[in-house]
Amino acid sequence: MSRAGIFAVAGAALVMVLALDARGAAAKLTVSQIVEKNIAARGGLTKWRNLQTLSWSGKMDAGGNNERTLNLKIPGMPPPPPPSKEPKPQVQLPYVLELMRGHKSRLEIEFNGQKAVQVYDGQQGWKLRPFLNRNDWEPFSAEELKAAGNQADIDGPLIDYAAQGTKVELVGVEPVEGKDAYQLKLTQKNGHVLHEWIDAQTFLEVKVEGAPRKLDGKMHAVSVYFRDYKDVNGLMIPHLIETVVQGVERTEKIQIEKVEVNPRLDAKRFTKPG
Repeated sequence: MSRAGIFAVAGAALVMVLALDARGAAAKLTVSQIVEKNIAARGGLTKWRNLQTLSWSGKMDAGGNNERTLNLKIPGMPPPPPPSKEPKPQVQLPYVLELMRGHKSRLEIEFNGQKAVQVYDGQQGWKLRPFLNRNDWEPFSAEELKAAGNQADIDGPLIDYAAQGTKVELVGVEPVEGKDAYQLKLTQKNGHVLHEWIDAQTFLEVKVEGAPRKLDGKMHAVSVYFRDYKDVNGLMIPHLIETVVQGVERTEKIQIEKVEVNPRLDAKRFTKPG
């Protein structure tokens, strides 16, 4: 073998060793260490505990006219039109999401001059769907209440997880979009299980397991990716969230264009509409 060939083989071997060593080092961290590094990377425990309200606004995809469209769970959105051979571009709808500690949330979405709203007060929820000519407030369905109840509070599922009765286990290390990530299994007090992936370098959340969706009579796995993190008043906030449904070509993107930390929000905005 020529000297060039020897160097090439040695170089490839070194790359493999370094890659294996990096992955092995990542795998040695405990759950507590991963969570601690994640909280620090996101801005620190003090800043997140001081967070009482949060507001996001931007645009979200609402699908085109293709049969592969993802059937977004947007309150009041009409059913998609019949499929065609040439899918139209994704429709982007303006939205505002407001969060308040205590699992309170309010989502407003504009479409054709009308506004769909869903409100959750931490225990009960209501929705307004003018796009479907449903102009009266309706309570959440049992399925919607369950989904809302499983959502983490404003600071996410890992902060004070033990105090919330959540058990966190390290499943292993696996690549997410080409980069190693810690896969954590979170079992909440009510038995709900969530998988979350933490980047092994940045220690920011890069992926979570979404609720499976039933399409064409079959259940499809759902993955939610977090990208484009930016510092907002010392907190690292993703500015692009993309949902991918297994076996579906088109994805759903939520663009976060503006973030407000601790804005003044009237508590009545999270109560049963009058």
